[in-house]
Amino acid sequence: MKESLGKITIVDFWASWCAPCRAEMPNLVAIYKDFHSKGLNIVGVSLDKDATKWKEAIAKNKLNWVQVSNLKQWEEPIAAQYEVQEIPSTFILDASGNIVARGLTGEALRSKINELLSK
Repeated sequence: MKESLGKITIVDFWASWCAPCRAEMPNLVAIYKDFHSKGLNIVGVSLDKDATKWKEAIAKNKLNWVQVSNLKQWEEPIAAQYEVQEIPSTFILDASGNIVARGLTGEALRSKINELLSK
């Protein structure tokens, strides 16, 4: 995943069937729009099993960043690597791939991204 890293990268674990995940999407879209030019990248990791529903959710929510899924739901290898127990689940990585924050959503996520990119 290192080739997808920006100055700061949000790894967002979500699924099309997850209502709280879908509710958070407009916030992620706004954060990406506001901070991508300043060095933010997002990588979406879906815990879907239905490729059609996954792709429809990406299009409907206008998720214009890298999206990956092995379509294995909770058996997703990337989710296992990050020890994801619930979704939505976010991890903020620095440019070296180190986790600098996790579990943030809404205004807390925006605030942390702003803080990190201001350094």
